[in-house]
Amino acid sequence: MKTLTVTFKRFDTSLPIPEYKTSGAAAFDLYAREETTIAAGKIGYIPLNIALQLPEEYWALVSARSSLHKRGLLLANGIGVGDYDFRGPNDEYKAPVLNFSDVEVTIEKGERVVQMIIMHRHPVSLVELKEFEGQNRGGFGTTGRK
Repeated sequence: MKTLTVTFKRFDTSLPIPEYKTSGAAAFDLYAREETTIAAGKIGYIPLNIALQLPEEYWALVSARSSLHKRGLLLANGIGVGDYDFRGPNDEYKAPVLNFSDVEVTIEKGERVVQMIIMHRHPVSLVELKEFEGQNRGGFGTTGRK
């Protein structure tokens, strides 16, 4: 399998370089660059200690680590999309997190909070139609309903 080379910058070199934690991992973890406290019911921004210079036609998907919800946090925007042209020397990725708990939550410096997948971008050409063929399925949760 060919490996994609991506150049990156760490803002705090005392923190580890992002890496895949297992040979079968789809994503690599990103670390909090500084201690960040998010008040109950509020959104906070965790700096992730990385800027990227992605190859053309690639983008970065940022998602919550599966354990983030155990801390009372979730990504406020669901997932993050890092476009190819988000590549300046100070374009540090940040995780906008919503604290859905009733207490403040502190993320420590060096804590793994999100994961990132680098993906190939496949441009599409949209073609509008006024009518579709086929049957309506009925919306969310209708599979398997009689």
